[in-house]
Amino acid sequence: MKSNTIILVVDDEEQNFDVIEILLFKEGYTLHFAQNCDIALDFIEKNKVDAVLLDVMMPEVNGIEVCRRIRANRQLGYIPIVMVTALNTKEDLAQCLEAGADDFISKPVSGVELRARVNSMLRIKHQYDALQNSLQLREDMGNMIFHDFSNHLVSILLGCEILRFGKNESRKEKHLQLMENSAKQLQLLTDSLLIMAKLESDKMVIEPEEVILGEIIESVLEDFNFLAESRKIQIINDVAPLTKKVYIDKQVIRRVLDNLVSNAIKFSPANSLVKLCVEYPENIQARIKVIDQGKGVSDNLKQRIFDKFEIGQVVKGISQTGLGLAFCKLAINAHQGQIFIQDNQPQGTIFTIEL
Repeated sequence: MKSNTIILVVDDEEQNFDVIEILLFKEGYTLHFAQNCDIALDFIEKNKVDAVLLDVMMPEVNGIEVCRRIRANRQLGYIPIVMVTALNTKEDLAQCLEAGADDFISKPVSGVELRARVNSMLRIKHQYDALQNSLQLREDMGNMIFHDFSNHLVSILLGCEILRFGKNESRKEKHLQLMENSAKQLQLLTDSLLIMAKLESDKMVIEPEEVILGEIIESVLEDFNFLAESRKIQIINDVAPLTKKVYIDKQVIRRVLDNLVSNAIKFSPANSLVKLCVEYPENIQARIKVIDQGKGVSDNLKQRIFDKFEIGQVVKGISQTGLGLAFCKLAINAHQGQIFIQDNQPQGTIFTIEL
């Protein structure tokens, strides 16, 4: 919002600031005044500045040197700098650009030109900030995915050591199940990443076939049964009739259900229920519900829970990459269906898929 846009005007004459403030009044920006280099640099270091209007002809430290010092501070990130100058020779303007300025405007200042140049610089700044946020988000998500992969690999390697040297058969069996579960989680994460990348690039071709939905759900619940038992969670299968057929891409929908059931188990407390229900209304193929008794999702978060890299509420001890639900959304959209979230009463969440 413009009211949150901070513009710093650096000029040794306060009346020049007054003129700029009048010319930009209707834009709704928040303007601040700095009378010299030290005040300007101190303000920029302590505040998130969106653009700087910098007078060239100032005593002691001129605007060109101020510009150089701003650019020399790598911690400030990119801030558009517009030089305000009475100088108009090509050599003077070249000096401004070489010092790191992005644009310039001549005195006396024209209101139309000032607003146009400031708005242009702000567009660039906002694009830069969005790109930096995206890059940081990708880096953070990459670290989280790497962490998830590492945890599952460590579990598998540890299980291998116990199988190799251990003598307790019951302990061997337990670790064999843990290894299998870790391997399945790795496969789920890898498959989701690959399918999502294909869906986003329009290179994924959905290959629907006639399948029995109940059999897919039984297979999903069987695979997650050990994980649920280890967390003291009971899974309930409420699918009828089991022989009902639907026309879907079996592999893709299986991965969707894997993600939803995995999330339901991860975010549910011990001694709670996770329930899968399937209905077959007349107007659609099927309605699938994954119901848990976890903490639930706030109304604000429901609006963005399916966005890529959105992890919502951070829960200690639970891996969250923000990719699973984004994948589910893309996959269901590719089937011309819909997926949405509702509250489960008295506590928990209901994820509903309509195909």
